[in-house]
Amino acid sequence: MKYLKIAVLFVVAYMLDLAAPTLLERIAELGGTETAIANSLWCLGLFLGFGWACSKFAEGTVFPSFTLQLLIGIVLHDALAPIASQMMLAVVVCTALAAIILKGGGDEVDRRDFVKIAFPTVMIALVGYLITFFVMFPILLALGLDGKLAALLAAIIGSTDPAALIPTLKAIAFKDEYKRLANISVAESAINDAVGAIFVAAIASMILAGNSLDSLGALVSGLFSAENMMHLGGQFLFGAFAGVIGWVAMYGYEIYKSRDNARNVGETAYDFAMVLAIPLVTFLLAQMIHGNGFLAAFVAGLLANYNHGKEYFHKTLHTMEIKIESIAKPTIFMMVGPFVSLGNLWETAVLGLLVSLAFILIARPVAVLLSMLPTNLSIKDKLFLSAVRETGVIPVVLAVITVAQFPEMTQLMPLTAWVVIWTLTLLPAITPWWSRKLGIVK
Repeated sequence: MKYLKIAVLFVVAYMLDLAAPTLLERIAELGGTETAIANSLWCLGLFLGFGWACSKFAEGTVFPSFTLQLLIGIVLHDALAPIASQMMLAVVVCTALAAIILKGGGDEVDRRDFVKIAFPTVMIALVGYLITFFVMFPILLALGLDGKLAALLAAIIGSTDPAALIPTLKAIAFKDEYKRLANISVAESAINDAVGAIFVAAIASMILAGNSLDSLGALVSGLFSAENMMHLGGQFLFGAFAGVIGWVAMYGYEIYKSRDNARNVGETAYDFAMVLAIPLVTFLLAQMIHGNGFLAAFVAGLLANYNHGKEYFHKTLHTMEIKIESIAKPTIFMMVGPFVSLGNLWETAVLGLLVSLAFILIARPVAVLLSMLPTNLSIKDKLFLSAVRETGVIPVVLAVITVAQFPEMTQLMPLTAWVVIWTLTLLPAITPWWSRKLGIVK
């Protein structure tokens, strides 16, 4: 019955998509501002309504809600056509929501625990990302992709996703000596999202500058040129600096709220606005000083650590989690729909499967085993981390941003979508089983 409901949902979405062009033509006849408002409300209604339905119907099935939301968005390709004509709006919405999610990823990791896992986390998030990138690039070339497309795709899918990882890891009761694996996974996902954003921007700059990316040697020489290394270093340094400034703002707000708490004022409805605004302003500050905004949002969340601090923040954070689950995630995943049709998805199905399998079975294990060599992690730790590699929100955001720059790369978004679909469907399903096989759960 549960799977029948999912099938019915897809049929309803398909029928609505068939009728959508006629409706959108009627909306276009309104003209001017009325058309813009009607198109916006129409798309927002689809995001919220079908996003809720996917989350509801995914309960008790093998399908994560994220996978259903992405696929439903693709089925609604024509219905979401107004978004495709407003590419920069899609970029802004996805970026803002991703910054909030990454701030939440920082909240999720206890700051004191992060100090204990900082070295392995940085190794897997930075060195592991680089290994993943350089393993996937020649594989993608061998699969027939153009050098520019292969470089961008390898950079985009190298990011993991705290939004997808956290629900999976919360469902696993680790033995005490393995509890740090959850923190490493979440922290890695947030840090390498920033690394991925920086690398995607670097690759895009190289393409716009006319650099050759037809071979691994050409890619390496371009990436590690003195000019590009200065740019990458600045992105990290100034992004981290902006994150510290964001933390100072959060700390000031914490002092303010502690005074309210002392007077038994408690939380108010408008507290949520500040918790939402600070990561967005932190992201803006990072951009203004040429740092990475995603890194800044994560650092601010990690240092503030509201989730592990004062209890008077917990209700506000719970409210934020609800809004992220019900609004932010469905919107980002369904945002693939305007740029990928069912035909595009079908045409790239075999290639998408091969890319996904290479990513899961080759790139991830190699990245974990090599990047973790200098650490004290056990073989069980490494085997577990080799199977934890969900992609999701940030790769989708980076793909949307990149397609806005390079609309001629028509395979980029469908292939990103396939990697997201396969990793979000397979890995959360096998992670609990794999944890039991390794004997790391209670």
